[in-house]
Order: sequence, then structure tokens, then C-alpha cells
Amino acid sequence: MVAQRLGRAAALIGAACLLTTAPVGSGPATAGERPPVTESATVVPVQTTGPADKRFNLVLLGDGYTAGQLPEFRADVEEHLNVLWSIEPFASYRSYVNVWAVEVPSPESGVDCDPGLDAPRRDTPLGMGFWGGCDPGSVQRLLTVDSGAANALADLVPGSTSGNRQIVALANSDTYGGAGGTYATASGGNALSSLITPHEIGHSLGGLQDEYDYYGRGVPGGTYEGGEPSSAHHTVLTERQMRDQRAKWWRWLGEESEAGGVIGRHEGGLYGTKGVWRPSRHSIMKTLGYAFDQVGREVMVRAISSKVNLVQGHTPHTAPIGADRTVWVETLHPTGGALDVTWRLDGRPVRSAAGARTVDLRRLDVAPGRHTLTATVTDPTPFVRDPAVRGSAALTRTVTWTVDTAVTTRPVPVAADFTGHTPTAAPVGARSVVYADTTHPDDRTLAVQWRLDGRRVDGVGDDRDLDLSALRLRPGRPHTLTARIAGTDRELRWTVDATPATAAYELSPPLRTVHRPGRPVEYVYDGPFTMRLTARDDRPGHVVSQFRVNGDGWYTYYGWPTDAGAPFRFTPGGTEIDGLVYGKLGTPRVVPWDDATPEYGTHTVEYRTVDSAGNTGPARKFLVTLVPPAAR
Repeated sequence: MVAQRLGRAAALIGAACLLTTAPVGSGPATAGERPPVTESATVVPVQTTGPADKRFNLVLLGDGYTAGQLPEFRADVEEHLNVLWSIEPFASYRSYVNVWAVEVPSPESGVDCDPGLDAPRRDTPLGMGFWGGCDPGSVQRLLTVDSGAANALADLVPGSTSGNRQIVALANSDTYGGAGGTYATASGGNALSSLITPHEIGHSLGGLQDEYDYYGRGVPGGTYEGGEPSSAHHTVLTERQMRDQRAKWWRWLGEESEAGGVIGRHEGGLYGTKGVWRPSRHSIMKTLGYAFDQVGREVMVRAISSKVNLVQGHTPHTAPIGADRTVWVETLHPTGGALDVTWRLDGRPVRSAAGARTVDLRRLDVAPGRHTLTATVTDPTPFVRDPAVRGSAALTRTVTWTVDTAVTTRPVPVAADFTGHTPTAAPVGARSVVYADTTHPDDRTLAVQWRLDGRRVDGVGDDRDLDLSALRLRPGRPHTLTARIAGTDRELRWTVDATPATAAYELSPPLRTVHRPGRPVEYVYDGPFTMRLTARDDRPGHVVSQFRVNGDGWYTYYGWPTDAGAPFRFTPGGTEIDGLVYGKLGTPRVVPWDDATPEYGTHTVEYRTVDSAGNTGPARKFLVTLVPPAAR
């Protein structure tokens, strides 16, 4: 059981928002009641991109899954992860992350106080429970975990520390709930569960705040009366003041938001309805289902990158080196685009080595004497505009050597081999960056030769990264990509999945269906209707389906909040469920006090898929016309 529960105020905050930034539980379970929680645990590597001590480690724990239900835990993990990888910036920085699942069979199925305080307590390894750990002063949705047990299990991952990991605990429950902070929790099987996880990591990893305009569900939050918030995505400034002061999200103002609408000044946030503003009409920190907007995404890029070092290794630099050798750096390799490497000798760029991970000093005609050589590794991501973030250690690293022409290098034989690479066990997507690092002989640079379906590929990356998006692969049969170290038999092989999953929709019966040349099919309704999205892929793995209405932000399809197997329901004014509103056709309505005015007329609905390899399918669309009462 949870040895120390949250106080009443903290519990109410967390439950009001679903997710709280307060710590979740603390202290170990009572000693002597059962064997240590680690005794029956199994660590399963789900995704390995490099050594744990050089990666950001996402550790997923399951609670309340009996031995016979562990396959359900694995399925929940897969769904949560694939939804996470469909959201930026996790999609682009997936290669920075190792994922571990720690499986512990539970003596009993389920978790405490689920769904009510009168529900029985369960004997489970992590002591997870709703109602803030069965606290009558809390609320149902606050799902806590025994932090001592969670840390003990996460410590089983070699190389994982509190500084380079994020713990996410999944409860074997279909009840809507979760919490955030030092540890993130979510129910494993609720329709919205997989969308809770990225929101929680936004709190836990990025320090992002809730953008809700209510303190308790169904009750408007009142007027914010504080000063300028410390939160990066809340303000009391006007747009002009943001521009004049170069404050908050002034660099993003006026742009189309990744979460829908335009980035500007949208009232409500920090649990207040008035007096404070957020960047976007909706984002994942306000409404589960949408993406991070550009402001939150920039924060998350820095947060993810701060857990790793862009420079993974380099030629030793503690003593001067000779000018008769090669010098190297090894970098990380984002899935969404390669890092930049700039070499400088005495401050002047070495243009012949631009972007390369290795420079041959013998080709530079270095003048006699001592010189300074630097390699600066930078992440050029367009997700970051703040120079302070761009220049921080998270996104820029420099290595410095002293080059002394009087020093003679004694080459040590080094066998040509690969030292790191994009995992080969699973297919890579057609827009991924694939990499292959090699050993580093002092007297030469090892060349990596890339071939796609047996044909040489040149000029679409640096000497270690291949950007598949530049090849513009067409859907169809899978491709074979190889990387070979020139002059050797050392070769890597990947399957490239260039074919996204396909999506299909099923609507409830309309009044009539209209087919017009050159226009999408149109369905006419005079009231509520439902939409079910299904996806098919030629490869295993959970496929994420998304839709959007009238060009708004893409919204992850999850079925219906109360039943993942039920279709999504659209109505003229939306459907209120537990203090939130879902499915208003037209402009989304999130809370009961949002505008409920029906938007009659014709609406465009688009839908698409994101498969497990990261391929995003083409958007397809249909039209829906909602007939006003007078026209029926």
C-alpha cells in the first residue's frame, strides 16, 4: 500500500486536472509482508538504441496484472508507445530513448479502490490505487503508486538512474485515471489511457503545466489573479507586449498551431477561466488527443535532449595530438534529421570536413606549431527557435583538441567494425534517418557505403547518416537497405517499410449520401452520428488512427471515452461526460461553458494513420452536412 498519501489540496489539484505535478506516493511497502518486489521481476528490453548510461530510459511498470494477464500488459505497453511515437517531438527523438518493460506478476488482478472507495483493496506489487491511494479526501481519477517499489523495479535496469530515466506505471484497469510528477501513472486499458502517458511526460519531463481552465471538473476556474506565470506556455502579457519584450512565445505568434488553430493568445489556463492566456486553442496539455503545440514542443525537445549528450564519444583530448592522424566524434542520431558537425582549426571552418564525423589532419597542411581544433555538434531542428535553447548544452556541444605538429602518432591497429547503428530487428520508416557508426583507426577514415535494393546511394546524408526521406520512396513492396564498411565484409541490413497503414471509416446511416464529380462523398445528417476508424497494416504493431475536422489539429482516434470499442460520436453541441465535452461537430467544445452553438452546414472530415515504423499515411476525406431543424 502507499505508505504516505498526498495531502488533500494536492490530491484535489491532481484529480481536477486528471494529472498533477505533485510527487505520486512515497515510501516502501511495509517490510516483511511479502518477498521484495524485485524478486519476481523480469526486465524486458522493448527498444534499445544504445547503452543505458548514454540514453534517456523510459521504464514502464505494470501493476495488477497477474501472470496470466502479462500479455495484456505487453499489449498496453505497445499501444502506449506507438501513440507516444506518433507525437512530436517523441517521433523525431525516438532514437534517443531506450524503453524497458518491467514485468511483475501480481497476486491479484486490478488495483485498489477501482472504481470506488467501496471497491476491495488488491494485493499488488506497486500498491497502485485510485482516489489518491484510497483517500476519501481525494478524487477517483488520481492514481497513485508506491514510489519505493517503483524505484526498486526501475533500478533493475542496468545503467538506469533517477537522472536518466522516466518511470511510467500502468495499472491494470479500464477506469479513466492517472497522475504526473516524479512518476507518471495511467490506467492501462481505458480508451484514453495511451493519451494520458504523453501528457504526463509533458509534466514530469518537461515541467509543462496544465492548460485547463477549471480547478474541478464541471466548474469554471474563475479569474487568475497572479503575476506573470513562470510557466513557458502561460502569460498575462498581450501579443504586442510579448513582441516588444521578446517574451514567452513571441517567436511563434501568428503561425498555424501544430495542435490546431493559430498560435496567439487564448484565454484560460492554470485552472483559471479568465485573466491568463495560453498559446493555442487546444493542445495535449489542455485536451488529450491533440499534439503539443510549437511552444510545448520546443520545451520538450530541450527536456529530452538534456537527458543525453549529443557527443557520444571522441578522440581523446586530454593531451596534445599530432597532425599526422584522423580525429573523430560520434554523435547521437535523431530519427527526424541528422545533427550538424562543424570543424574549426584555429577558429576557421574546415570546409572540406563540413558535416563529417571524421577529419584527416594530414590533408589540411597544418603549419608547424600548436593549433586548436574544435568540433561543434548542433541540433538544427526547426522545432527550436529560442537561441538560448539552441545554444544550451542540450542542443550544442563542442569538443576541443590541441594539435601539436611535433607530436608523432603511433598508430594502434584497430579492426574495421560497426560500433552502433539503427536497430535492424524492426523495419524503419520511409522518412527515417538511419545511421551506422564504425571503429576509428588513427591512420584512416572508414567509409560506409549505402545501398538500397542493391543500388549505391550517395549524397543524401553525411558520412554516418542516411536520410531516407530524400529518396522519396514510393509505397509498395518493402526495400532492403545495407551499410557496408568499404573494403570489408562488415555489413548491416535493414528492411525499409515505405507503405503506411491504410484507414477506413464506418458511419452510422445518414439521411442521404451525395456523390458529386470532383468532390469527396458527402453524408447528410439531421442529428448525432457516429464514426468508427479502423486501420490495417501489412506488418505487426499498433497503428494510430487520427482525424480532424475543417482543417483543425489532428486528433488521435480512441473510440469513445467510456468504451474504446465504441465509435466516436458527433453531435451538434457535443456530449458531456464527467465534466468534459466530446464530439461537437465544427469548433471543438471541451468544457460545458464553451460555446455550444450548433454549426450547421457542411464540414470536412479528414483521416489518416501512423504505423509502428513511423510512416504517416496520406490524408483522405469525406464531407458531412448537418441539416438545421428548419430545413428538415
